[in-house]
Amino acid sequence: MPAIQALLIVLYTLVIGTLAMAACLILPRTGAFTGLARLWSWLILKTLGVRYTAAYHPRVDPSRPSVYVANHQSQLDIPVLMLAMPVDFRVVTKRELLFVPVFGWALWMAGFIFIDRGDRERAIRSLERAARKVRRGTSIVVFAEGTRSPDGRLLPFKKGGFILALQAGVPIVPVVIRRGHDLLPKGSLRPRRGTMEIGFGEPIETSTYRWETKDLLIEAVRERIAAALATENLLKST
Repeated sequence: MPAIQALLIVLYTLVIGTLAMAACLILPRTGAFTGLARLWSWLILKTLGVRYTAAYHPRVDPSRPSVYVANHQSQLDIPVLMLAMPVDFRVVTKRELLFVPVFGWALWMAGFIFIDRGDRERAIRSLERAARKVRRGTSIVVFAEGTRSPDGRLLPFKKGGFILALQAGVPIVPVVIRRGHDLLPKGSLRPRRGTMEIGFGEPIETSTYRWETKDLLIEAVRERIAAALATENLLKST
């Protein structure tokens, strides 16, 4: 990544992250954090020369809290999702991000959910907090693979996001992200200019699934995302 781009991204993060923390303290229920997060995302993508297109299934209902389950290809996924999501949301993410100065602190103050993958009991408690947040009306985004794919192909799905949806009693919206790996693969610091694609598929009701059948729910969501990745029309299979 050219030095000027790296410096600008650090500057955006420091300034907007600090403003976001202040907004969480002073204006916690006004949507100020989301507005600042979207500004940060727009600036990041603009600086890197990355655009995106988004498609939405007509049954996606922004007024209904849901768990949005996405694949994960690139560090660009977060800013693209921040701009494309049809509703205010929070993310279930790895605990390590909490310790990133300013960026991680702002996410914590905004109510993002941090999962400690090395501590099962703490992870369960984090999912329970997330479920309570969803029941109060906040949609949650989960990267089902748990990490970025090294080659763009789907990795096995983790169970946490699906347990969260079952606990909260809300639908799952499959989200497919394409071309993130092409523009900024895992391990690379040299982003390419181009256009990413994101599709929000038909919601899957979780009311017909139980704890004992959660593996069938995971399989159903993964099949839809895999099918959408393989087709030209992102909504055709999702």
